[in-house]
Amino acid sequence: MKFILTTICASALFITLATAQTSSTTTTTAQTQTTTTTTESVGTVSDFTPGAALVLNTGSGEPVHYKLGKTVTYINAKGKVINAERIKKDRKVRVHYVKEGNDMVVDKVTVVKDKE
Repeated sequence: MKFILTTICASALFITLATAQTSSTTTTTAQTQTTTTTTESVGTVSDFTPGAALVLNTGSGEPVHYKLGKTVTYINAKGKVINAERIKKDRKVRVHYVKEGNDMVVDKVTVVKDKE
């Protein structure tokens, strides 16, 4: 009788363990990928706010808006570094910028020498 009772208890324990469900949760975090592209554009200054923004008329019909990076180098037509205050409205310039998401962030502005 003791043997039968032990067998029944062992069987009940085995059935309980065999039918038990396990649950696990896996969390996946999607990472965003940022693509940066550097390029240059030439146009006439429509608006300029040192340390903030530059707007160029590139001849495409719509003005192009750029953000100024934290460190922007300004170059005159002779290739010398100048102060930002020397960039004036209606001056022809070449901007070197990096595309960061939807923003075009300028890191270099060069005054273009007018044709003689």
